[in-house]
Amino acid sequence: MSSLKFQIRRATVDDLPRLKELWTTMLIPAADLERQLTDFQVAVDDSGHVIGGLAFQMSHRQACIHSEVFEDFSLAEYARPALLARIQTLAANHGLVRLWTREQSPFWSRNGFQPATEEALEKMPSTWDRFIGAWLTLKLKDDDVIASLDKEFALFVETEKQQREQLLTQAKVVKTVILTIVILIAFGILAAAVWVYIKQHSGGSVPLH
Repeated sequence: MSSLKFQIRRATVDDLPRLKELWTTMLIPAADLERQLTDFQVAVDDSGHVIGGLAFQMSHRQACIHSEVFEDFSLAEYARPALLARIQTLAANHGLVRLWTREQSPFWSRNGFQPATEEALEKMPSTWDRFIGAWLTLKLKDDDVIASLDKEFALFVETEKQQREQLLTQAKVVKTVILTIVILIAFGILAAAVWVYIKQHSGGSVPLH
């Protein structure tokens, strides 16, 4: 058997009954996970049968791998590499900087996950409880560099916003000045027309020069 026999995809509503069955078998509270259905990635065999899966929850450019379930853990050895490949793709697509898990299978340690240091735990999003212990983590990118880039991008966006507002303000001023000039010219033409009309109907002559 090979990991190539398993298709990995995002869970759908149709998978919920099967996942509930697996969660119950693993004594995992189904009610909590049901609300996180779209976080789950499932492994499907050639017949379309869901044989297992895990949750991949993203938060603040980090992700937590949790609630791994399999109907037969002898299959996990072959499904996990395909699940990890899917996770790596998702992480790259979303620009994630770090992965977390409390799954204790040696598979994760063999693939780069290490016990989290205090320094790493300080960077964990508040979405997850860093004090429950036994966290493993995998650093994908330099957190500090990414944070610096995020700050620079935020500053760039703010600067662009200010410049856009300044341009809009200047445009409004120019529009007001042009409108004022047009109004003054219109009033001038109207005044000249009235003056000519009065002169013509008062018997006076209108000088040509």
